[in-house]
Amino acid sequence: MLYLRAAFRYTQRVFQSRPFCCEPLISQMTKCRDKEQLFDLVAKNKAILSEKQVECALTVLWDLRKLKSYTPQDIQYIRNHPQYLTLQSLTAEKMKFMNDETLVNVLNVIQRFAVEVHDPLLEVLIPEAWKRLGRFDFRVLSRFSSCLGDQHLEFSPLMGEIADIVNRNLETIQDIRVLSLLMVNISALISRSFQERLLKKSEVLFDTADSSYLSAAKRIVQFLRKIKCSHYPLLVRCNNLFLVSVDYLDLASINKIFSLYYTLQFYSFEFNIVMKRKLTEMIPLCDPTASVTLFVALASVAQPGDKKRLESTILPISEDLTSQQALAVFEAMGNMRSRNIHLIEKIVSTLNKHLDSYEPIELLKIVRILTSLHIQNKELFVKLRELLLRYLKTSNILVDIRSLVCAVSMLPSHLDDTVIARIESVLPQCNLFDINVLITSVSRWIQNDHMCLDSTTGKQLKLLQKLDYYGNQKIQNWNNLFLHSEELRALRRDCFAESFLERIVATLQCLVHEINYTNVVGIASFISRTNYLSTLLLDKVASVVTQHIEKIHPFQLLAVLLPFSSLNYDPPQREEFFTTYIEYLNSHLGTLDPHVLVHHAYSLATLGYFPEDLLMAIFNIKFLAKLNSQVGILSPSSKNRIRLCVMALNRAVCLESPEYQIPWFHDRFCQQKSNKGFVKMNQIQQQIYKMLSEVLGETNCVKFLPTTPYYLNIDFECILDKRKKPIPYGSHNITFGKLPEMHGESNSQLVDSRLPPDAQRSLILNGILWHCQQRRHGRTT
Repeated sequence: MLYLRAAFRYTQRVFQSRPFCCEPLISQMTKCRDKEQLFDLVAKNKAILSEKQVECALTVLWDLRKLKSYTPQDIQYIRNHPQYLTLQSLTAEKMKFMNDETLVNVLNVIQRFAVEVHDPLLEVLIPEAWKRLGRFDFRVLSRFSSCLGDQHLEFSPLMGEIADIVNRNLETIQDIRVLSLLMVNISALISRSFQERLLKKSEVLFDTADSSYLSAAKRIVQFLRKIKCSHYPLLVRCNNLFLVSVDYLDLASINKIFSLYYTLQFYSFEFNIVMKRKLTEMIPLCDPTASVTLFVALASVAQPGDKKRLESTILPISEDLTSQQALAVFEAMGNMRSRNIHLIEKIVSTLNKHLDSYEPIELLKIVRILTSLHIQNKELFVKLRELLLRYLKTSNILVDIRSLVCAVSMLPSHLDDTVIARIESVLPQCNLFDINVLITSVSRWIQNDHMCLDSTTGKQLKLLQKLDYYGNQKIQNWNNLFLHSEELRALRRDCFAESFLERIVATLQCLVHEINYTNVVGIASFISRTNYLSTLLLDKVASVVTQHIEKIHPFQLLAVLLPFSSLNYDPPQREEFFTTYIEYLNSHLGTLDPHVLVHHAYSLATLGYFPEDLLMAIFNIKFLAKLNSQVGILSPSSKNRIRLCVMALNRAVCLESPEYQIPWFHDRFCQQKSNKGFVKMNQIQQQIYKMLSEVLGETNCVKFLPTTPYYLNIDFECILDKRKKPIPYGSHNITFGKLPEMHGESNSQLVDSRLPPDAQRSLILNGILWHCQQRRHGRTT
């Protein structure tokens, strides 16, 4: 009898002291609808909870947290609750009995509730997982790598071991969702060759992807951003998946994708149009919290009417925005060139309130946007300057010092000895990009420093000399294009120290033998950005493109053409290069966005090439209608640039290739632009006008900005008779700063082109003299 009684008590303990008909404990936990209900279950059953039940309790607690949108106070309440402490204690006790998946799941939840920098339970769980690392399957390994990433252990030896496991077993991974998660988490520790293997493996696995792989696609784009690689084959695959899965994308996901695309300089008109339509439909339905995200996502692509609606949703909540929300809205307003004065004042006031909480890089963003929007707020600028200088005098981090110097150089302030010493202290850590930014910023700072504008101190000049010296040292140490490709990509003309340009080009010329299909796009882009003519580099670019053009993605083609068109340079193998280029371009006409095709055709036209297939693909009603719809989502400046490009291309084709019978349909557009107002002469034009008037004898012998049948940009015109004597225009007198009235005509002759017999028209076009002969009874040519 005693044995039976003991057995009965044991059975009661094992089966949780309840009748056999009762619902299992795990099922009861999953049905809990608030944390108190769950904690009650834990309190009643804590003596007999198994490791799986502990896992379930923690998982449900986290799911409830996501469902209820707990505040930080709620999180603190949960952490201090006795039953949560019980779950932590049980986790530590039963850790060694947990299977691998349970261990990692528990670790994942515990770290989400952790608030201390060094949580004691995490310091026990992570070493236990490390011991089992070699036996984890890849699904568990990927989740564990995410736990480490959340703990900011991207550079830890443990993450290095995970990267090594993935490297050795890459071919056995067959799930793109698992691989993408691992790729994001090990991205900081992988070599270039490992990156390429991961990209190729991802391409193979992505070919079978559907909408269920949406999260994997987002992670792959995130991985590309982390390794700073615009790998177009994968980007196009991900973009196509986003387009077919648009119904599954929420506001946060769309905003994140926009941000990743912007960083990778990847642009898809189709994606922008589809997402713009989806986001626009959300405007009337969004709550105050979502309105900020919606404003940031739509700011750059919304139509003027939609932008006003967005601004009206932000205005009532502008004073209640957090520091990060206010910065995000302000940055979006800068991108959209907002002119809503009332909203700008409200956001600036909110920024002012949170100014002390911003990091140096964020303060730099604020200063740049304030400058670009021409905001006048003396109180804010004074506070910003004091804050920037205070941070600058105490900071020891290179990135922060670079951002602070750049920001404060835009404001009137004094470059004192303390700041100079702080800049000099980080010089040994700087790469060429850092030095370039510092040189540009210090030079601007000295110019803006009204206290020493007329007497630059020796220390300031010495600082510039030191920066120049360190920059030269960095350039001289360049011995491998791959190692410095990122620095090269970061250098831009608008913030480029001229003293470095010739030295960098000379160094690249010494490394010209290293240019191949993997880096030729980067070299071509560098030449375009700097606008520096190096025939040696351009000849090598042309040679590599001719030999390996099939290895260059169609989206990158324009980058290798631009330096030749912008510098008007023909390589020695001109015909072979451009013939190969045009043939490859013709085979991908259907894959490129309309505006890209226009830029291709325009660049080729400036070089004297008018491919029939390309032009016929552009100049048809269907294409132009699609281009017009896509241009509608661009900023006003980009929209105007593309329309001018189409007009110039239309003019060039009409003049150079009349056999294509493409009509001139921009007459009305050009007249509208010409009638917008008077054009002022600049100083150089005024000097040329005076000199021409002196040479020709009278001011009425010179015409400023004459109108041509295709509205070519011509600075001056004069008419000479057969004895080369000037013929006055009569009533065409002009005054400086004004353009005489012009009457446009849609014909093939110059306006007022009837000249006396044997007279000739001389045109000064961008400093070059052109003679247009007028034959008796003939046409002007």
